[in-house]
Amino acid sequence: MKQTAVLRRRILSRRATVAVVGQGYVGLSLASAAAEAGFSVAGIDVDQSRVDDLNRGSLTVPGVNADAFATGLATGRMSFGTDAEPVAGADVVVICVPTPVRDHTPDLSVVEAACKEVALHLKPGCLVVLESTTYPGTTEEVVCPLLETSGLVTGRDFLLAYSPERIDPGNDEYSLRNTPRVVGALTAESAGVAALFYGQIVDQVTVVSSCRAAELVKLLENTFRHVNIGLVNEMAMICHEMGIDVWEVVEAAASKPFGFMPFYPGPGVGGHCIPVDPTYLAWQVRRDAGRQFRILEEAQDVNTQMPAYVCARIGDALNDVGKAVKGAQILVLGVAYKPDVGDMRESPGLGVITTLEKRRAKVAFHDPYIAAIPHDGSSLARTDLTSRALAQADCVALLTPHSSYDLDWIASHSKLVFDARNAYGAKRPANVVRL
Repeated sequence: MKQTAVLRRRILSRRATVAVVGQGYVGLSLASAAAEAGFSVAGIDVDQSRVDDLNRGSLTVPGVNADAFATGLATGRMSFGTDAEPVAGADVVVICVPTPVRDHTPDLSVVEAACKEVALHLKPGCLVVLESTTYPGTTEEVVCPLLETSGLVTGRDFLLAYSPERIDPGNDEYSLRNTPRVVGALTAESAGVAALFYGQIVDQVTVVSSCRAAELVKLLENTFRHVNIGLVNEMAMICHEMGIDVWEVVEAAASKPFGFMPFYPGPGVGGHCIPVDPTYLAWQVRRDAGRQFRILEEAQDVNTQMPAYVCARIGDALNDVGKAVKGAQILVLGVAYKPDVGDMRESPGLGVITTLEKRRAKVAFHDPYIAAIPHDGSSLARTDLTSRALAQADCVALLTPHSSYDLDWIASHSKLVFDARNAYGAKRPANVVRL
């Protein structure tokens, strides 16, 4: 593409303008980082209330680092809107929209809608990057044809690449900047320019041979985690039946400096990635290879069972103190899918609450980041975390150990605590039962 040299110079001089389509935690994190790096950024989202909040400087998107957002906003180079018109003036367009799974099948409708909107405004000489997690072949087979409805041709008139997001919400050690970025593209030229752009924002960029390879990288990463979490969750069940402490076993195994990476059991898997992304891979293997991805599907089965298993263990703990689940007052602490974030997408804590209620327990919850949860077609407001609330509960189920929780205080005011995450460790109070 003859305009490539101009685009490279604009990126290196920070004169390139960037449009980020989708202002969820992925798109907003990228927009903030690009603004901090010196680019003028237009954040585009269909949610008017979200756009209004962001333009006021109010961060209402779970999973986005507040300091990173504040820094990006303070540059004055970041603006937000619902209109895709800024794409017409953008040198780099990044698509960061949701890719949910419906009935065990990838739903690309939001990606398709975003691509159609981008195509209406696409200009020659720009770079388009898809960041949304998806199955191999999406960029080439779905995104490319939709963008070419603009009348522009990929590789001749504009560049197209794929770069999977790798943000870990709540992780203070690894940010967008120091997490290496993977880039794959339809042409070597596209890959080079995409790597140049991300190289201005992150410390390290790894280029792979194709969009398909880059798309599979993200699925492998989360499938790896899903399978290993499933392994250790099943190990927890086996250890309980054998009278062995699974936490002691994992910690001892982790002392080996090679050949082992510790994963820890819990009430299940949650968030937008681990419960969802491997389903894309399982679906594609069935579609294209005509076979099961057996180890993945077994891990999914194990992890899906964990909320019910946790409820059974809570029932056992109550039974040991002479109390039935039916009619028991149970206070759940933490319904976010991981500590110190306000995101409850696919949270196993919601499944635990539903199962306990099916067993006729009386359930309340507290989470410092979440004010209410969906409940019977309505919502259930959180309970204040007080010594009285703890004392009244027959069991306090600690599902997500947020750092703001005073664990000693909780245990000292509770009759019984079920610790699903080993937050108390080996030297736990006598009234704390571990998964």
